[in-house]
Amino acid sequence: MKNFIDPKTLSRVKDLPLVAKTLAQGFLQGIHQSVQRGVGIEFSQYRVYEPGDDLSKVDWKLFARSDRYFVREAERESDINIWFVIDSSASMAQKSVGIGKNSDLTKLQYSQFLAATMAYLGQKQGDNVGLFGLSTQQKYFLPALSGQRHFQKVLINLAQIKSGGHFPSASSLRSHLHSMQKSGLIFVISDFYQYDNNNENDVINIVADLVNDRTDVIAIQLQSNDELEFSFKGALKIEDLETNQQLLVSSRQAKSAYLKARSEFNQQLTDTFTTKRVKHWPVNIDQPLDETLLQFLKIRQKVSR
Repeated sequence: MKNFIDPKTLSRVKDLPLVAKTLAQGFLQGIHQSVQRGVGIEFSQYRVYEPGDDLSKVDWKLFARSDRYFVREAERESDINIWFVIDSSASMAQKSVGIGKNSDLTKLQYSQFLAATMAYLGQKQGDNVGLFGLSTQQKYFLPALSGQRHFQKVLINLAQIKSGGHFPSASSLRSHLHSMQKSGLIFVISDFYQYDNNNENDVINIVADLVNDRTDVIAIQLQSNDELEFSFKGALKIEDLETNQQLLVSSRQAKSAYLKARSEFNQQLTDTFTTKRVKHWPVNIDQPLDETLLQFLKIRQKVSR
């Protein structure tokens, strides 16, 4: 499928509802043209034909265009709760600044675009959508509800989230976390960097607290090309956005050790999530959203069955 959804082109647009609608419609256009298995043009109304289905429900016009059989389904209300937990700690202000980079898109902005677009797709299904944006400086909590008016509240609160502070302790959030543990999906969007607080990783603890038999928890780990490639040259001043600690290093001398540590960090994160029954989705903020949105639709269809 072609890359229809590059959020960088919309990073200067301040109208989050417009961004969400544009990204979602661009994505659905891409699905329409590639006709991915199990997803129709209007994904809330189509599914792949299965033996035993009533042939009168087959969309023959869609078959003529795609050479695939799709069954039209009536619109139905959903009882799925979709939650977006947004890390708004200071490290989420990071953006790609390496050689050849020209992006104003931060991790937090990417998470806002991603959550807004998935919320748009979800509310079109009739899903209940909830939001939890948090750091030590601010908390935004909206219960999971359906409807266009509530969706607008989600977008308003998403747009108000600013990066700053650290990720709050898991113990301070447990009352909210308990209300989220109902049938559905929980997406935790973060870089999963943790300010050292007595060797406790509160982001991981919160993810673990959300896991239960009725809910699928997906950890979306945001990364940038800078972090994955370390394509810097010469002397480099590195700053920890949460502690403000600075370090001056030689890019050439630091690169090998950094990439090794980065690989170990990602593998440890994957192992931890696997142990805790959490799906781990690494996402590059310098790449379009297409694949992540496709995975969202696939897992949402699985939960709805």
